[in-house]
Amino acid sequence: MTTAFVPGFLLGFSLILAIGAQNAFVLRQGLRRHHVFWVCLTCALSDAVLIGAGVAGFGALALAAPWLEAAMRWGGAAFLIWYGARNARAAWRGGEALHATGAAAQPLMPTLLTLLALTWLNPHVYLDTVVLLGSISAQYDSRLAFGAGAVLSSFAFFFGLGYGARGLAPLFARPRSWQVLDGIVALTMWAIAAKLILG
Repeated sequence: MTTAFVPGFLLGFSLILAIGAQNAFVLRQGLRRHHVFWVCLTCALSDAVLIGAGVAGFGALALAAPWLEAAMRWGGAAFLIWYGARNARAAWRGGEALHATGAAAQPLMPTLLTLLALTWLNPHVYLDTVVLLGSISAQYDSRLAFGAGAVLSSFAFFFGLGYGARGLAPLFARPRSWQVLDGIVALTMWAIAAKLILG
């Protein structure tokens, strides 16, 4: 069982390590200390559902419906362009969030809806979890252990990112740091959107 669990954990962790729309959102919420637990839990549970689907063999279904991938790709690109524009405007204006703990929190439901859109409208998340992890899990005697390792890596990563961001709070007490972060987030969103549009 360990021979499947450890590779599942390591591969799952490596797939979510790269900065992306979801990770940038979690980092921002962690810095502001707004709904951190629910944000991290939503990300981890979403990954758990997708990894479970992949391990259960739904990767073949995703490959059999190319129209679904195209719809997710264009919908995700449109959302990322809009979300990037919001961050670009915040970076340009500055002063919206002068202190990591002092900014007014957005209500929980709109925060989670934004996060769910960033998660479920991203076609890459399906490729990484349902297709890639699902197909690799078939190489192990215990697909369940492989999937459990990948799921645990998601919980460890997102809670580590969300709560670990607090260590950066002194840096983000400066308005310029928030402007730089918003600019980086905007460019990241637009780069991912461009990649989706260009295929």
